[in-house]
Amino acid sequence: MKLIFKSLLGLFIILTILYSCGEKSYKMGDLSAPTNLKITAEVAGANAANPEGDGSGDVKITVSADNALSYKVDYDANSPLDLVYLSTGAATHKYTTLGVNTYRITAVIYGKGGTSSTITKDVTVKSTFTPDVSVIANLTGSTSKTWVVDKSVAGHFGVGPWDPNNASPSWWAANVNEKVACCNCFYTTTFTFAKVSATNSYTLQVTNPDGAFTKTGSLSTIPGIPGSGDEGCYPYAGGTGPFAFAPSSSGISAATPSTKTAIILAGNDTYIGYGSLQKEYEIMVLTSSYMYLRVQGTETGNAWYIKMVPVN
Repeated sequence: MKLIFKSLLGLFIILTILYSCGEKSYKMGDLSAPTNLKITAEVAGANAANPEGDGSGDVKITVSADNALSYKVDYDANSPLDLVYLSTGAATHKYTTLGVNTYRITAVIYGKGGTSSTITKDVTVKSTFTPDVSVIANLTGSTSKTWVVDKSVAGHFGVGPWDPNNASPSWWAANVNEKVACCNCFYTTTFTFAKVSATNSYTLQVTNPDGAFTKTGSLSTIPGIPGSGDEGCYPYAGGTGPFAFAPSSSGISAATPSTKTAIILAGNDTYIGYGSLQKEYEIMVLTSSYMYLRVQGTETGNAWYIKMVPVN
């Protein structure tokens, strides 16, 4: 028994010595939040005679700071918080509320270890665009109108290059009912466009009985969508948010049939057809019974095309 005890005691002493010799000292690195924050806002067409810009509503926003790793920005503090990721710290945003309006930009700049700093800046912008009356009437029925993706026709969903001289789904076009088996939510989701006459404004209600058809992670802005996974249907009840009309910014060729008018969505709760990162949908064709949209895809260089019809 004494021999066993001595052996165990000796083993304990050896292990203690080895542990003491191998022990390392760890030190927390510098976790200082970003400093020297700055927001610049260049209003398109602004000059001495037109300080609020040329009426396009376009503003180039640049965010910078020392020790910055990533940036998010909320373009308008008057609406619900909508932080959008800026991969380079710069983007051009289109403000679409008619008239001259002041918006408060809020930028959150992230540093090491999840530290962050926040800065705000006010910008005053003029928007003078008014769409053709037929666009409003056909889209909203002058009050409210509900649309769905038209699965009954080929090419109801397509992909092509984001190229002003090639505005067609030349890379891929869906067959009739193509997404029924994998992603039927693409067809069951409804999109109700409404005109609010009292405020001369517009709203979009998205209703998702079977979830939202979208990509995941950084390729989607829809709330609650998983951080990873394949393209598909993901649980989402839908949402309602404002939208506005604006001149399309795609630079599409004048020879290409298009209304040159875009639907601009606000916030992350709404989308049209497919859960896109972008919020500007160019109206290529719009009649009382048919709508054809083009939107910049989630992947760089892609354009998506969507055909829709009213709900009977």
